[in-house]
Amino acid sequence: MAYLFTSESVSEGHPDKVADQISDALIDNFIAFDKDSKVACETLVTTGQVVLAGEVKSNTYLDVQKIARDTINKIGYTKSAYMFDGNSCGVFSAIHEQSEDINRGVDRANKEEQGAGDQGMMFGYATSETENYMPLALDLSHRLMIELAALRRESKEITYLRPDSKSQVTIEYSDDNVPQRIDAIVVSTQHDDFVKPKSNSKADVDAAEIDMLEIIRKDIVNILIPRVVAGLPEHIQVLFNDDITYHINPTGKFVIGGPHGDTGLTGRKIIVDTYGGKGAHGGGAFSGKDPSKVDRSAAYATRHIAKNLVAAGLCDEILVQVSYAIGVTKPTSIYVNTYGTCPFNLTDGEIAEKIFEIFDMRPSAIEERLKLRQPMYSETAAYGHMGRVNETVSKTFEQLNGKTVTLDVELFTWEKLDYVEKVKSAFEIN
Repeated sequence: MAYLFTSESVSEGHPDKVADQISDALIDNFIAFDKDSKVACETLVTTGQVVLAGEVKSNTYLDVQKIARDTINKIGYTKSAYMFDGNSCGVFSAIHEQSEDINRGVDRANKEEQGAGDQGMMFGYATSETENYMPLALDLSHRLMIELAALRRESKEITYLRPDSKSQVTIEYSDDNVPQRIDAIVVSTQHDDFVKPKSNSKADVDAAEIDMLEIIRKDIVNILIPRVVAGLPEHIQVLFNDDITYHINPTGKFVIGGPHGDTGLTGRKIIVDTYGGKGAHGGGAFSGKDPSKVDRSAAYATRHIAKNLVAAGLCDEILVQVSYAIGVTKPTSIYVNTYGTCPFNLTDGEIAEKIFEIFDMRPSAIEERLKLRQPMYSETAAYGHMGRVNETVSKTFEQLNGKTVTLDVELFTWEKLDYVEKVKSAFEIN
């Protein structure tokens, strides 16, 4: 019997994502001037206020207020009407030095013996149902948000959009787990109050809201959706049809949003950040953590493993789990689930053992293999950490004293398919 599966995404202007982006902007700036910085920082955003907290060990000093304001302005919160904008919001910093009790378990004289920055389990996942080896429902949800943000910035076709928005896509699958069609799409977008009532009477106010929502619905269905579909491969385009159920701003008017509408916190969108509910999640957030924290680095490493194994043809779908003890160099376990999609005479346990032979999972080795001591994290903090494009960009950072540094930064290194041949050789795949 066919079944439905749903994933969601949120925009860069969602309050939790605003917090994530500020935290990761701090990470990037610390690493840009001191690549060995140890940082764990959290951000809270609410009406007119930003609170920064956390622990840092670094040889550099930053203007954290300016970094926060620049990030907020870049997202698009630049108007006082939003009740939260980068130029006027208050920024309070409670960042202090990292605990020595934590640091001594991580830093070692021999860098190769660096211990894990925390205990816990991390998961990586990959599936062959999309070209970027991501679950389709999440991939489409991200695409809706990315395209909506592009429309907002263009200010030509849709001029009333504000930064906060959410999407959700429901897909119907066949019994053999093949996507059949798009069943439902939800888009909730913050907007200006752009249709004014003729009077203050309830009838006129209600009529203006109905007119406004109808314009938003038409624009989403007739402008946003076609733009997203146009960028998809043909075998995904055919899943869109006239029977899709659309829920556009289903609660009605959405003028009050962003941090003024809801408080935002770092690390509250971990499923959006990863696989949209497919696979599994160990519970640890990514943003605001330097790569010594295995919550982040090992999650990237297991995604790298999963993607290369699927790309090599070892299986069509895979979940990889790894676990660590704080201060301990080697993982405490590794687990694999191929969901019965491995066509070879191999058990999941045998695959797990071989993974340890192919991929060095010590924290220092992960940092080196994936080049994680780069200021590469701001780009991860919206629209998902996985399934993104591996590319090199130039980034410039500035300190309080006016000193600047410009670096070529390789982004999303865990998305590279650079271990496919090694996997094929190890498993004797022709």
